[in-house]
Order: sequence, then C-alpha cells, then structure tokens
Amino acid sequence: MSLVKLIAQADERGLAASGLACLDRCLPLLAEEPDVLRPLWAGIVDGEQDWSVRLAAARVALYHAVDEEPAENVTTALVRTMLGSAPSQWSAEPLRLWADTCSVVALEIHRTFDAVSEDGSDAAAERLARCREDTAEVADAVDGAEGAYGVGPLVAGELRRQIRILEILAETPGAPGLRLAMDHSTEGQRVLRAVVSRRARAES
Repeated sequence: MSLVKLIAQADERGLAASGLACLDRCLPLLAEEPDVLRPLWAGIVDGEQDWSVRLAAARVALYHAVDEEPAENVTTALVRTMLGSAPSQWSAEPLRLWADTCSVVALEIHRTFDAVSEDGSDAAAERLARCREDTAEVADAVDGAEGAYGVGPLVAGELRRQIRILEILAETPGAPGLRLAMDHSTEGQRVLRAVVSRRARAES
C-alpha cells in the first residue's frame, strides 16, 4: 500500500507516531542527544490523556538539548517546524495533516543529503510526490542503491521506513507496536547521523 494511503487510513495513534518518527529521524540536524523525544513516544501510549503535556515538555527538552545553536539553514528550519507544528489536540484530522507534512519534510531533508539530489528542482519534488503515491518500485531498493524515479538511496530508505512504521502500528496494538516503531525509527536516525557526520568531516 502506498504511503499516502497508509496515512489516510491511520488512526490517531498511528498518525502521532508516524509524525514523531519523522521528526525523530531528522533530530541529528539539531541535537546530539538521541533520546530527547523518548518521553513523547511514551505519551502516545496514553493518547489524549498525555499528549499535549508531553508535547509541550518535548519542545522545552529539545530547546535545552541543543548545546550549540546550529547554523540556521533550510534543513534545520524544517526540523524546528516539524515539532513546532505538532497539534496539541489529539484528533485524527490535525494529526493526519501533521503526519503528512512531516512525511514530506523528512523526505525532502533526506533528499538534500542524497548523492543524486537535485537541489530545489521542481522535478525532484514531483519525484518525491510520485514515490509517496506509488512505492512499488522503491520497496525492493536497498540502501546504497538508487530507487524508483531516480530518487537516491537515503530517500528510498526513508520512504521504506515511513511505510513500515505505519504498517507496524496498524498490525501491532499498544506499547509493543510503539516500541517496534521507535526501534525502526532509531535505525533511520543512525543512518542520517552518519551521513551528517561524514559531510561535516568532508567540509572541515
């Protein structure tokens, strides 16, 4: 099933976790602390009872986790926007809009670090949109290989993670499903962290 359809069918729990996972994987662009959002993950278990309080706490925690203000650029601004735009209301439609936005933003961020990236091109944006709607050709791509429609390996890997996390949450109820989704997202965070580190070393 395509990513767009999975987001359309997800419930509040799946949508909140999907959006949070996208943010979590992009966290290396802002902070060195990998677990700063873990309390917010835990809050998804209780849903409406805990979401707004933990969301506010996560914003404060992320602010303090940024030891040195990173140079503000398009990617860091996008990561800040992902958390800042999270709805405090535990309701399907605002959460769906947030999850969909986070999906697009995360893919765009990964595209900027991909070896085959075409910075700012309309064609690249169109390719990302097509991949979200029809992921059949990307599903079998492996990290390190170019995916469907000419997208790079980072984008293909991120797309697969987004799909798999939504599938896990639909198949596995309660805390076990969230733990699996979080573990899957953590692996993606490690991938982006390694890419960012390599680029920093190359530019130094």
